[in-house]
Amino acid sequence: MATWNSSGAVGLVLARPARLLGAEPFFMEFIAGIEERLTEHDLSVLLHVVATHDAELAAYRRWAGDRLVDAVVLVNRSVDDPRPALLRDVGLPVVVVGEPDAELGAPAVRTDDAGPVTEALHHLLELGHSRIARITGPAGLLHTAARTAAMLDGCRAAGAVPMILEGDYSEESGAKLTAALLGLPEPPTAILYDNDVMAVAGLGVAKELGVSVPGELSLVAWDDSTLCRLASPALTTMSVDVHQFGVSVAESVLELIGGHTVAERWSPTATLLVRESSSVVPDQKNKKQNRQSAAHVNDS
Repeated sequence: MATWNSSGAVGLVLARPARLLGAEPFFMEFIAGIEERLTEHDLSVLLHVVATHDAELAAYRRWAGDRLVDAVVLVNRSVDDPRPALLRDVGLPVVVVGEPDAELGAPAVRTDDAGPVTEALHHLLELGHSRIARITGPAGLLHTAARTAAMLDGCRAAGAVPMILEGDYSEESGAKLTAALLGLPEPPTAILYDNDVMAVAGLGVAKELGVSVPGELSLVAWDDSTLCRLASPALTTMSVDVHQFGVSVAESVLELIGGHTVAERWSPTATLLVRESSSVVPDQKNKKQNRQSAAHVNDS
């Protein structure tokens, strides 16, 4: 049971289309993890979905003025983000998800966005891919920028050709941008996606265009989900325990509003799950088959 003067709620504002929230499993699992831990203290998540960042700022002002929440979970930090300054000014306790804000001085549950990109890229490079594309989330988000920097650095070091297109996590952007990539004179032989929804949409487009996955094109998604596991072929993913991520955030929130020192926490590490959608690049596959055939002849 909570021992502090509690409003009974922890606020979470998501500035994104409601239709996208319903289609994307990540935030549902994330919120479920937060709520699981908070309910042990008779607290719940006050979720507010808004269309614009101005509406998000207005929500924080209203919550602070009416004392509707004990604390706020701040997600999707962006470049030149106005939210930390406002939250500091209105006096709402905050737990930041991702890169901490030095000016706000709030505790954070940090994420490693570069490491998993490097691991996924290494997987594709080992398979012989050298034209590798990535369909991102919004470029202004800090975690998108970190992933992009990691991919560019990795491709530069390996002598690979990167292609980066900005999406918005939606099925529509995943389909449209995949079609654009596959229509290039020299299309990529592998595509990384910043979420599962865009990856599944990209797989559908490849099938419509007659591009074999993984025979001609390898696909890797970020965030494992039922969508990835049930796809045909099943999608290789960078998998994160999103539910545990939410639990970790809730632990920090409980320490914050309980007046305790907030422990330093990181999100669970994303790990590569290799499934059927990634394979040796086509020309490398032919070379391997030729070597095997030659070895068989020599043995004879």
